Amino acid sequence: MSRRTIQLYASIGLLFILASCGKKNQQGMQGPQAVPVATQKIEEVNAPYYDEYPATIVALNQVELRAQVNGYITGIHFKEGEHVKKGQKLYSIDQQQYEATYSQSQANVKVQEANLANAQKNVDRYRDLDKNDAIAKQQVDNAEAAYKVAQSQLEAAKASLRAVQTNVRYATIIAPFEGVIGISQVRLGAAVSPGQTLLNTISSDGPIAVDIFVDQKEIYRFSELQQQQSTTSNDSTFRLAFNGDVYPYPGKISVIDRAVNAQTGTIIVRIVFPNAKNMLRAGMTGTLRVLNNVAKKSIVVPYKSVTEQLGEFFVYVIGDSSKVTQKRVILGKPVGKNIIVREGLKEGETIVVEGVQNLHEGSVVADNTTPSGQTQTGGPGEAKAGTPAEKKEVKH
Repeated sequence: MSRRTIQLYASIGLLFILASCGKKNQQGMQGPQAVPVATQKIEEVNAPYYDEYPATIVALNQVELRAQVNGYITGIHFKEGEHVKKGQKLYSIDQQQYEATYSQSQANVKVQEANLANAQKNVDRYRDLDKNDAIAKQQVDNAEAAYKVAQSQLEAAKASLRAVQTNVRYATIIAPFEGVIGISQVRLGAAVSPGQTLLNTISSDGPIAVDIFVDQKEIYRFSELQQQQSTTSNDSTFRLAFNGDVYPYPGKISVIDRAVNAQTGTIIVRIVFPNAKNMLRAGMTGTLRVLNNVAKKSIVVPYKSVTEQLGEFFVYVIGDSSKVTQKRVILGKPVGKNIIVREGLKEGETIVVEGVQNLHEGSVVADNTTPSGQTQTGGPGEAKAGTPAEKKEVKH
């Protein structure tokens, strides 16, 4: 190869190197390519949400009906599950032996009344004779003693009659208050024993109560809610839900228990709900939703704008020159598809809500925000803590 040929190849290689360097310098002057994202400007909004507590439905008044006398069931005077009135006859227990004893006790009272009347005549007569010294003192004393014995025997007979009357009365079981009676635990002809045999259970059905266990740290909050409910027109503070279905009537605090359970650190709060249509039954379980954060304005961001790293949460905030910076945030309650940010963001900042998976610290972004990237904040009746906003009420 000649010297001239070598110089030609060297010149061509040098031109390629210069062209390559020029291209790189051009790219460096243009800067990195911007990442397309959707953004949202931070604003403080009203973001009410519901705290949730496991709840148990309890009757305000409930009692077990038990036999008070021995015997056999001779009558059942109600339909199971029906609404009964106070004083309504429910069960009859065989009264024959008690009626016979009652008749015998009545006769014994009459005998003792006759004995007392005779003793009264004797003592009156002996007293008159004693005034004239016409009778021995011993006879007067005997008459006085017989009179007192007759009085005691009459009182004993009357007490026995009252006891028998009680047994006769106990042989008929009546409703102690108005409510719903359950399924009978005995049938016609069944033998019952006093205090042992459970006949049935009756419970009041309207209004009805819901019990929740509240941490002692929240006692002050619920005490304030109890005081406010008499002066506020807001009746949606307490709502009851069953598997997403919301009971259509709101409740009110009835009572906060007298003391905290030392073992669990909780206290029972009882909320009363109307139950005119008997939709709530004692023993049911559900979720009590307590409205929170009504008056306070909060910063709410879409949940998809938040990233997690090693147990901490971050959002990308757009700064100068359209570069993003990761900011650590402290999250609060979820509200539908959004979440409340307690700390880390302030009003007026702009964050990335879509495209965060393509970003890193210092990335340059291009804002392609569409209406779908805007935050939608639901009202208290539409969203609750930790669940989607779509909730439906119980149909009635």
